[in-house]
Amino acid sequence: MEMKKPIGVIGLGYVGLPLCIHFARSGARVIGFDVDAEKVTKLNAEQSYILHIPAEQIHEAKEAGGFEATVDFAQIADCGAVIICVPTPLGRHREPDIRFILKTGEAIAPHLQPGSVVILESTTYPGTTDTDLRKVLEEGSGLKAGVDFYLAYSPEREDPGRKDRNVTQIPKVIGGFTPECLAKATAVYECVIDELIPVSSCRVAEAVKLTENIFRAVNIAMINELKVVYEAMGIDIWDVIDAAKSKPFGFMPFYPGPGLGGHCIPIDPFYLTWKAREYGQPTKFIELAGEINTSMPAYVMKHVSDALSSDDKPLKGSRILLLGIAYKANVDDDRESPAYVLWRLLEDQGATVDYHDPHVPVIRPSREHSRFAGRKNIELNETRVSQYDLILVTTKHDAVDYAMIARNANLIVDTRNAFKGFIENSEKYFKA
Repeated sequence: MEMKKPIGVIGLGYVGLPLCIHFARSGARVIGFDVDAEKVTKLNAEQSYILHIPAEQIHEAKEAGGFEATVDFAQIADCGAVIICVPTPLGRHREPDIRFILKTGEAIAPHLQPGSVVILESTTYPGTTDTDLRKVLEEGSGLKAGVDFYLAYSPEREDPGRKDRNVTQIPKVIGGFTPECLAKATAVYECVIDELIPVSSCRVAEAVKLTENIFRAVNIAMINELKVVYEAMGIDIWDVIDAAKSKPFGFMPFYPGPGLGGHCIPIDPFYLTWKAREYGQPTKFIELAGEINTSMPAYVMKHVSDALSSDDKPLKGSRILLLGIAYKANVDDDRESPAYVLWRLLEDQGATVDYHDPHVPVIRPSREHSRFAGRKNIELNETRVSQYDLILVTTKHDAVDYAMIARNANLIVDTRNAFKGFIENSEKYFKA
């Protein structure tokens, strides 16, 4: 379906911006909306603020489809379809925080036109689209979903930094409030996505996203638990995984780490646990996985303390370098990164902590880790590496010179198997 009116994408972050680019590449006119004026200014100047999205892609989007960014939500009235890609964090008590969805709905509603399509992509609990969001849109616009405008949910499946597949090549699940809503939403995506997966309702589509990330959270927890068990037996979990993944069926590799990070896996499972309580249903696997994954920083801290003790040094007063702040390899996304948890634990016990991450030059302000805002990346050389009592690997970036660090570090605690093939002196190297 060729969209005669522009497609609006609200939220120009790791999900919304790639969507804008690929819609524009398909020839659609795209208006990107964001409340962050700095982001909007950069995009209109063809500049990128996301590591894995080069400025050239923004230029191509402008040339191909006339992509533009704005803070003016009145332009929603010009759009034939509006796609919502805003954050859905957890509150202080691990309860879902959907206020960004609701505030976005309130901003859209006064400008919503008859015949428009509204699609939510933000991860949330089943029922958000057809109850919470629908109520806000209907009350603010005077229009009725399924009659005057069309409402749908399609979970984002963006994987920042992934190079083998882009937005267009990842099958798109879509659920509509009504059958006609599903048809209209499918028509929006068919110009840009190779394979569309229609499902019976918004709630099924919302549950799909949660199920995908709960699957990952539970399996990562299992591997983290096995790491601890196998370590007690003198077995390297990384060797086990490398051999096990040779099996062409019945096994999928997951990898251990210092905890969970990112905008999905540490958060999404708890959207379901919260909603399940409304139905009187326990979620034992999810809650146990959460306990295991959130316990990993304490496990790492013990290894740091033991490593320092092997060199007759206390944790208090030690100089420690965190190697990596981003939550995963080769991205600049530091949301929910376990590195921050370790940083806080180390400083609380009297260590002096710096960090090196070539993709995170300065720590940005955040609600969870405001104490670190403004801290800057430490550039490394042989002398500087040797000045730290211990190097703690929290992220495995390709851009790090592991060979140089291995030669000059006093002690290394590696949570990511980053130094495989680089370590000669095993007495100063510890896996955690």
